[in-house]
Amino acid sequence: MRESLSIGVVGCGTAGAAAALFLARAGHRVAVFEHVEDPRPVGAGIMLQPTGQDVLARLGLHDAVVSRGERIDRLSVQTGSGKRLLALSYADVSPRFFGVGLHRGVLFGALFDAVRKADLSLHLGVSGENIRRAGKQRILIDKQGNEHGPFDLLVIADGAKSRFRDDTNITLRADAYPWGALWFMAEDPDHLFKEELFQVVEGTGKLIGLLPTGQCPQGRRRVSVFYSVRGDAVDAVRRMKIADFRAELVRYAPKSEAIVGQIEDTAQLLYSGYMDVVMSHWHTRAVVHLGDSAHAMSPQLGQGANLALYDAWVLAECVATQPSVPQALEAYTRARRAHLGYYQLVTRGLTPFFQSDHTGLGLLRDLFMPIMNRVPAFNRAMVIGMCGIADGHPWKQLPVTMPGE
Repeated sequence: MRESLSIGVVGCGTAGAAAALFLARAGHRVAVFEHVEDPRPVGAGIMLQPTGQDVLARLGLHDAVVSRGERIDRLSVQTGSGKRLLALSYADVSPRFFGVGLHRGVLFGALFDAVRKADLSLHLGVSGENIRRAGKQRILIDKQGNEHGPFDLLVIADGAKSRFRDDTNITLRADAYPWGALWFMAEDPDHLFKEELFQVVEGTGKLIGLLPTGQCPQGRRRVSVFYSVRGDAVDAVRRMKIADFRAELVRYAPKSEAIVGQIEDTAQLLYSGYMDVVMSHWHTRAVVHLGDSAHAMSPQLGQGANLALYDAWVLAECVATQPSVPQALEAYTRARRAHLGYYQLVTRGLTPFFQSDHTGLGLLRDLFMPIMNRVPAFNRAMVIGMCGIADGHPWKQLPVTMPGE
């Protein structure tokens, strides 16, 4: 579209901030509404995959973000007894590819700083509550009843618990997973953890992850520790004696001994729950959902931030190339269906093999995953999935340009 649109963006997380930047730089009049009055960089470690790195480069933020992270070349998964289940290397698909272990706050900080400097209006402490039609446009109504707009396009990017999905008939499911994870950010001044995302599983009830996370927003080198737990068992874990909790981590993951001593109290463990959000399509005539608002899922494949970034870029491309807002949003849903559909399907199918009450699935996993890892075609398919580039299936891949190419 050559004309300048009035665009409202609800939420200034990964998807919302990236979309606002792309659209503002394209010459549109963008207003961002964030319910937090003073957003701060918080969160645990995330994986930045080649897809996410590509989008950050298009935003001009790649070097600022990746320089604070830790390069990850492989994923290793083993059982509590030491049996190797998976050893996936990015190089098995392309020597160009690698992941980046990153503190979520670093990504947020880079995006939010760019939003503050961009040619757009930023409204903090404004909580969107409802949407009202105004002909072809839409008006955002906040919690105090104030109206904002009208907007030619409303971008909903207010996260997994979005309040706007209930107002539409395109939401098929928005369920909470019974399982989640407790996490802790440990300092790693001696750089003991590098190059590898390491996981230990025991049945389907134990999963411990160690992700080198680079520098936190304060500049210290960190490693993220994840501990799988049912949501209704969080309080029981936090009632454990700290010595018992440390001992359990070390028993399953001996290499964690160097850092678990930093956990002084189980109250330091923060809980993250997961949502499973499915929509028949991600838009109506003048409203589009991005990121976790549109397709929240278990972080089993480590794709959340990457999918959100890619959403933002594809939306901006569709707005730029289509003659009207409805056509742009239809093109967006078409463009994202295969990629998002694949990761939603695989995540939903794979998660119970690692986090569930179905112990039999753990036995099947331990039997078949090492075999699949040794078969080149299956190994390549798993690495392609890890890279975030499977577009409907592993044999069709998104074109990704790695920075510097």
